Amino acid sequence: MHATTLRALEFDQIAAVVRSYAVTPLGSRALDRLVPSTEPVRVAEALDLTGEAVLLLQDHQAFPLRAGEAVSAALDGLALQGRPLEPLRLLALADFFDSVDRTAALVERAATRLPALAAVARRTSRFVDENARVRKAISQHGDVQDDASPALASVRDKLRRQRQRLRGTLESYLRGRDTAKYLQEQVVTERNGRYVLVVRAEHRGSIPGLIHGASASGASLYLEPLSTVDVNNDIVALEEQEAEEVRRILLALTDGYRARAAELQATLAAATDLDVIQAKARCSMSFNGVRPALSHDGRLELRSARHPLLIPAVARRLPESEGRVARDTEPVASDLLVVPPAKALVITGPNTGGKTVALKTAGLLVLMAQAGVFVPAEAGSRLPVFRSVFADIGDEQSIAANLSTFSWHITSIVAMEKALALPALVLLDEVGNGTDPIEGGALGVAIIDHFRQRGAVVVATTHYETIKSYATSTAGVTCAAFGFEPGTFAPTYRLIYGSPGGSLAFEIAARLGLPRPVLDAALAWRSDNEVRLSEQMAKLDRELQSLDHERRLTVQARAQAEASERQLRTREDALREREAQFTRKLEQRLNEQLRDARAEVDKVVADLRQQAAALEKTQQKRIAPIPTGVTGDLRVSARTALDSIADRVREGGATLPSEPVMPPTAEAAGPLAAGDRVEVGILRLHGVVRTLAGKDAEVDVNGKRMRVKVAELRKIGGAATTAAPTVNVRLASRGEKTGGGADLNVIGCTVDEAIDRTDKFLDEAAMQELRTVRVIHGHGTGRLRQALSGYLNAHPLVLRAAPAPNDMGGGAVTLVELRD
Repeated sequence: MHATTLRALEFDQIAAVVRSYAVTPLGSRALDRLVPSTEPVRVAEALDLTGEAVLLLQDHQAFPLRAGEAVSAALDGLALQGRPLEPLRLLALADFFDSVDRTAALVERAATRLPALAAVARRTSRFVDENARVRKAISQHGDVQDDASPALASVRDKLRRQRQRLRGTLESYLRGRDTAKYLQEQVVTERNGRYVLVVRAEHRGSIPGLIHGASASGASLYLEPLSTVDVNNDIVALEEQEAEEVRRILLALTDGYRARAAELQATLAAATDLDVIQAKARCSMSFNGVRPALSHDGRLELRSARHPLLIPAVARRLPESEGRVARDTEPVASDLLVVPPAKALVITGPNTGGKTVALKTAGLLVLMAQAGVFVPAEAGSRLPVFRSVFADIGDEQSIAANLSTFSWHITSIVAMEKALALPALVLLDEVGNGTDPIEGGALGVAIIDHFRQRGAVVVATTHYETIKSYATSTAGVTCAAFGFEPGTFAPTYRLIYGSPGGSLAFEIAARLGLPRPVLDAALAWRSDNEVRLSEQMAKLDRELQSLDHERRLTVQARAQAEASERQLRTREDALREREAQFTRKLEQRLNEQLRDARAEVDKVVADLRQQAAALEKTQQKRIAPIPTGVTGDLRVSARTALDSIADRVREGGATLPSEPVMPPTAEAAGPLAAGDRVEVGILRLHGVVRTLAGKDAEVDVNGKRMRVKVAELRKIGGAATTAAPTVNVRLASRGEKTGGGADLNVIGCTVDEAIDRTDKFLDEAAMQELRTVRVIHGHGTGRLRQALSGYLNAHPLVLRAAPAPNDMGGGAVTLVELRD
């Protein structure tokens, strides 16, 4: 990539934004050299790594990698053999390697999802022992600990004792009646590494000793008494031993890292890569960037592309020296499309309409993608990997080179032609500008067509009618114009494909306040052909603007329809899940009742056996004893009957009777009709016929309805009675629902009874698709209300439960809102 292109497209500013997300000096320095790659394989790998880092950061915002500036100095110091690192730098190095270790472990835990990132993390090595030795020897304040080595502990112990001895001797001078009178100050101080007394100059010889200097005024002398010279000498010698031992310890700690030079370099390289990757990912996330697909047919397809430096979140990361003011509004997105067989896109439109920004957006997003950074566009965007990108944008004329604007542009285009390497992207801003419009237009057409014929992808902006005509009439060239508001001629910054556009010079000049006489004179200078052409172009633009408006409305309507469809599918899924949950709960309840019934049968059989044994013992002959074999047969028959009826119960939705059934009366059977009392199945379940449909009947058994064959029913005597409902519930019909719809009265019930009824009541309300129901429990002691409140708030069908408003019953009623 050419430096002039990178500068013209402001890639250096994007690199600065990415660099602002680096967390180590290593990563920051690497990002100083960030340039786009021209190798498709490397570009794909870089985008893959950024994508995996985005996934990681979405799950773990706190990326553990860390390093301060002290790490840079420490790494530089490691290169100087034989020299120890300072304690604080060793600590910084240990902290850095620990953060690398935590980062590698974090990535490794998600290796199946992040294979490329895990491969980078596995290039690191662990320095656990080296880091532990550093932390054991050095305090967090940077002091070498006494127990860093036995020799250091011994030397420091001797130093403490000698200093204590010396201080005692010197303090005796401060307290002595014969010596204190000669002192200027009652303190012990230090000069030239020796502990001394401050003596008045006029008493120079009053205390025998060595003079180590005088105060600035000369009034005081720094005296080392002769009695302390030997102790001072011992202290100096011990301090030298201490310094040498500290140096030896620090050098050993430093050499611990140096001994693993190869692993150290590999870890530093991997840590640098991890920092660069996470910085690219964080930058990409800041503007909700997407990973562009890499095209192999030259397709440049940027959907809803935005210039990144116009996005507030990006602009705020720029250094203040850049002088760019962060905006509060998001830029208008544009579709930038060069789709085969087209190889060139010509962008026209009014002045200040956004043509140059669109041109820069296309180029900058290409460079970002090839540098491994996601692009601010919509999913589905595709880009080629270009070997060369050229941009002739703005007015970079060189006065020193004595070149005019036109000459500068032509010189740049000549340099592009010589350095062109396919696949190539050529960006031309106002091609042919700076000279006569007729000649410039013809030259612009020739330049665009030359690069297109050579195989480059060309994006150009223009005001020239010659180039517009070429773009609208040439196969392989697409024309698009930026729109404007018809009433005010203010730019909309929306790109309309197929429109040749217009410069709107007169309209914009009028909007900006150019005097009317000047405008009228300018209009008078136009030829009749120019006027007719301008009117036709304006008409065409209006029609295209209208079509674009209709297209946007259609897209919005389609998006709304798709959203409604998704919402409907979600609701259907929720209903199916609720139905499945209801079925599971019903089946569970049936199984529980069947287990209870089997246990009851076993109990009855056991009672029969006990009664038979008792009768035999008392020799009561009126009732014959029941043989053991018969009771066994009874149990088997009962279990077989229960299993058979269980299968039908699961299909029909009925339950076993909760109360014992009275023996049937022996009345003559006749045709069945709705309301008849009947006996169902071999276990003699009693119920009432509700409806008849051919060979099938619906029977109410203790409040539960089941469908059975008519052949399995036997009509029994007695008046038909309506089974008592298990739940006292009033459900509104569908036509009556107004957001509520059902009440359950549990006043007088025990807690267990109330909860059982409430559970059934909620199932029925859910099947009716009610949104809000009421549970009436009264005030009482409050125990029933508290139990129901806890049960309801934990129920899977309940969204929330709370006391009803005063006008709906207040604390005596709980208002229940069901889930959709």
